[in-house]
Amino acid sequence: MSGRRSRSTQASAVSRITDDQINDLVSKLQQLLPEIRDRCSDKVSAARVLQETCNYIRSLHREVDDLSERLSELLATADPAQAAIIRNLLMQ
Repeated sequence: MSGRRSRSTQASAVSRITDDQINDLVSKLQQLLPEIRDRCSDKVSAARVLQETCNYIRSLHREVDDLSERLSELLATADPAQAAIIRNLLMQ
């Protein structure tokens, strides 16, 4: 049993992420977020960056849903030839 436990401990030690790696990833996320990136202050907590990341992803999901709905309406009202062209362009 102790052999199994030591292998498990070794595996978890290898998969651990360092504080420097976390800080680097949070910094990269911060650069991707328009809400935080455009602020003057460089010092934003990791929790704030993660919260803003979640908010931004939710916002992108809403935008995709809205655009998808608008596209469906457009395709429903377009003549079949135009709809086929639009579908073909989307598949590229």
